[in-house]
Amino acid sequence: MHSRRPVLESHLKENPHVPIRRNRLLPVLVGTLTVVLASAATAHTSTLWIQGQVLDPSGGPVPGATVTLTPEDKSFERRSRTGEAGRFRFGELGPGAYRIIASSRGYRSADRSLRLPKDATKELRLTLQTDPSLTIYERIMVVGDPERADELPGSAHIIGPMELKRQKQGLDDVHRMLRQIPGVNIQEEEGYGLRPNIGMRGTGVDRSSKITLMEDGVLIAPAPYAAPSAYYFPTPGRMRSLEVRKGSSQIKYGPRTNGGVLNLVSSEIPHALSLDGKLGFGSDSAGQGHLNLGGTHGNFGWLLESYQVKTDGFKELDGGGDTGFYIGDYLAKLRFQTPLDARVFQQFEVKLGSTEQDSEETYLGLTDDDFAVNPNRRYAASQADRFDSNHRQYQARYFVALPGGLDVTTVAYRNNFARNWFKLQSIAGNSISRVFGDPDAYAGELAIARGADSDPDTLKVRANNRRYYSQGIQSVLGLHRHLGDAQHRFEFGFRYHEDQEARLQHEDGFRMSGGRMNRTSFGAPGSQSNRLSDAEARSLFVQDEIRWDRWTVIPGIRYESIGLTRTDFSRTDPGRTSPTRIRTNDLQVVVPGVGVNFDASQKVRFFGGVHKGFSPPGPGSNEFTEAENGINYEFGFGLGQPGSSAQLVTFYSDYGNLLGADTLAAGGQGTGDLFNGGEARVVGMEASISFDPAASSQAGFSLPVQISYTVTDGEFRNAFDSAFGPWGNVLVGDKLPYLPRHQFYASLGVRTGKWNAGFDTHWGSSMRTVAGRGRAPLLQRTDAYAVLNLSSEYELSKRASLFANVQNVTNNRYIVARRPAGVRPGLPRLFMAGIHFRRGRKR
Repeated sequence: MHSRRPVLESHLKENPHVPIRRNRLLPVLVGTLTVVLASAATAHTSTLWIQGQVLDPSGGPVPGATVTLTPEDKSFERRSRTGEAGRFRFGELGPGAYRIIASSRGYRSADRSLRLPKDATKELRLTLQTDPSLTIYERIMVVGDPERADELPGSAHIIGPMELKRQKQGLDDVHRMLRQIPGVNIQEEEGYGLRPNIGMRGTGVDRSSKITLMEDGVLIAPAPYAAPSAYYFPTPGRMRSLEVRKGSSQIKYGPRTNGGVLNLVSSEIPHALSLDGKLGFGSDSAGQGHLNLGGTHGNFGWLLESYQVKTDGFKELDGGGDTGFYIGDYLAKLRFQTPLDARVFQQFEVKLGSTEQDSEETYLGLTDDDFAVNPNRRYAASQADRFDSNHRQYQARYFVALPGGLDVTTVAYRNNFARNWFKLQSIAGNSISRVFGDPDAYAGELAIARGADSDPDTLKVRANNRRYYSQGIQSVLGLHRHLGDAQHRFEFGFRYHEDQEARLQHEDGFRMSGGRMNRTSFGAPGSQSNRLSDAEARSLFVQDEIRWDRWTVIPGIRYESIGLTRTDFSRTDPGRTSPTRIRTNDLQVVVPGVGVNFDASQKVRFFGGVHKGFSPPGPGSNEFTEAENGINYEFGFGLGQPGSSAQLVTFYSDYGNLLGADTLAAGGQGTGDLFNGGEARVVGMEASISFDPAASSQAGFSLPVQISYTVTDGEFRNAFDSAFGPWGNVLVGDKLPYLPRHQFYASLGVRTGKWNAGFDTHWGSSMRTVAGRGRAPLLQRTDAYAVLNLSSEYELSKRASLFANVQNVTNNRYIVARRPAGVRPGLPRLFMAGIHFRRGRKR
């Protein structure tokens, strides 16, 4: 039987204007009785509720905790945020079994199973227990607590495990996964995302070299300071989540702070013995296998993981042959820790990884005329092109949590990467970028590329043989203090880092005969490039997250001391006995920033920030080369309530100097020389919204909707002549190349007890490929395009489910780039289907 007192109090609270006099008390009691009887009469339909309080171990309330409610069939999910008294309430519920989970920063989650209407009138008390191990994730993740990402004074996004699982379609292209995040700029290349081109807020996209790229909070580009171009990129298919952070609060990560940071979070060690697996097969003889086995036994945990993916490729090579790739990725983790209730909690984790890639990829594109006939064609002159690489990573992390709110996280790391991209460099002495930049003027060379006979050594294929290492140690000290009415979360960080790129490149000569390439000469090792590029960097940062009343302020400052050295050797000295030239460049920089968040109400917040943008020059810089620098501003507001959220952000980046680099990927000669672009500005807006129109109903299913939109405008603010191809002769007001003005993403899901299905679409406007103004000429722009993807999954049992997905359902044909040499197509229709299976239990 329902209690009358809470109903009466609720009635009075909802009708505060009613004066309480004796002659009006009877109608109030009659109204109250009516409400009680109505509740009893409909208790088996849709007027049930669940309410309670979230408490800490001492019995005090936990404000701001996230409480999640799901029915037994998981047909929908509802969330609530506790108030100052730690209270929560879910109404308009039907009879049935439910699970409720409470979580908050620094605590282990608490959960409870209940059944309505039996438990409808019970006051639930969910007590959270402290868990010092959770603080580790705050140190290795750039967003921190995923449940509180919307409270950060800046633009922060996380694609969590459930959403990332849905996004893992086709062959797990990271470009596709990131489409939903506003403010992320993408330029596709080979259709699979093997060597991603990612920028943020108008930074360059070339090989993701203008963003800070990390795995588990550790720099992961081949040589982050000396050669940041991401010819190695962590395998997205084995990741647990992806994080993107832009704005002022990302300065603590560095070294690149103009755009933002992308952190890929690897699989965690399960809390109980479990086995997760995935097998898939699809178009173009595609195959995919993922196995994750691990568990925790007392104070010891372990994980073994393998991820394999292959395809014969969608491009059609003249004369026949594969155009696909194979990736084999292996990961192992071992963890030792003290009991969670130890006075001084300690944890030590070792992570070992190995990745192999073998891909028949090329820099050779098509002419517009050939693209119109068959966009998937690949010329005969690319038949020898092949990319081989191997990557090894070693990490050891130690964490200690001391009494008094103090913790220290220290990571020692080493990454080794070797790659050799054997690919067509020139035809009859002319680089392929020159030939395909003006195919009419090089008709003879174009005919040879298509398979016409040639003389010996007419085709030059370069072995772009490079080796990299990066190593270092980084430590973060965290301190939590209450000073007056404010909470302070201090972070003090230090990193010592070294990295190197070693080039030892040569070219072999070929002739074309009957459409087949035959080797006619062998180049000597180092005869095309023989040099070392080294970097040594020391960085410090201090940050304080201050929470007071409805305000959150995060001031921070970063200091970098960087030493860059480029050592050139004679091309006839593969043993590197004596350098021919040594160039050094030392610089120090201070990068300050501050972000502010104001909670106007429980549903509305405003935030903004300003920080210095910085990107170091490479070892190829000279006395005239400046670091990339600027001042970045953002302002936005967010709306949030159970079941929906929205955010609108405007940003402005005022560059004092923009840097360009001569790379083969950008259509250059691959010298690595740097070019000052001078002053530039980028302005834009990011909007996103997510909601579930079925969340408040008892329909037995959910309809999650997500929409994002980005508009960006970037232009040079000074005139200059540049030998950097994408810039050329620049006038004031010329637009930046490879920066789409409009980007749009939308997704709709349908989730029932056993069926999950969804579609998503992304649309992008055309991009200039060369700086300029007005509408770009046909041969200096990419296509505007829209791509539709479908996915579905059916749960056979608690241990297995079937999945199927289709990318580019309409088989849209479009140009994604005109570099490195010629036009390149987007991914055509791709179908994948398979099975997920699991044994044991993950928590």
